[in-house]
Amino acid sequence: MGKKSLNLTDELYDYMLEKSLREPDILRNLREETGRMLMSAMQSPPEESQFIALLLKLTGAKRILELGTFTGYTTLWMAMVIPSDGKIITCDVDNKWTSIGSRYWEEAGVSHKIDLRIAPALNTIDKLLESGYENIFDFIFIDADKDNYVNYYERALKLVRPGGIIGVDNVFWSGSVIDSKNQGSDVRNIRQLNKSIYEDQRVTISMVPIGDGLTLAIRDF
Repeated sequence: MGKKSLNLTDELYDYMLEKSLREPDILRNLREETGRMLMSAMQSPPEESQFIALLLKLTGAKRILELGTFTGYTTLWMAMVIPSDGKIITCDVDNKWTSIGSRYWEEAGVSHKIDLRIAPALNTIDKLLESGYENIFDFIFIDADKDNYVNYYERALKLVRPGGIIGVDNVFWSGSVIDSKNQGSDVRNIRQLNKSIYEDQRVTISMVPIGDGLTLAIRDF
């Protein structure tokens, strides 16, 4: 399992899952298979993925862009709730992890909704922009390499439709964003993006304390 939501005792976290998480067996199986892997901490926690799925249902989202697939757990959550004619473009740099998710997408009968692209996320975004995808997406989920977080956000603002939502994951970075002694490149990039989004009057925002921190930004222009 990925990192659970911050500042909850184990007991309260377990209670939240027990009384809130409605995770179909196929999603639980994918999460548990991922949890046995060395890089399992990269997986979003189930309560966050369920929240994103709820958000998609609430807004009626049909056109999704996901930057950072990993084993496709959140991808599957999203694919299972969008309409039959919905489409998710999801990208990652290596099919080592995505091939795991692909099995579950097929089993769940949602693979026709998922367009997996194996390439650096920045390349994928730029090709989408070149292909006329501006103002198209209802929801964009940014969960790829932190070096390009600022670049992803600025390009996402061109790709998401007016009134659409950009979700940025890992904005707490396990609490390191408030640790002045931590000046690693990842945390510095996240701090920079957090500041930029806060100051960006083009969007309406909320930083949600779920998982490792999730910022939601609605495009207002």
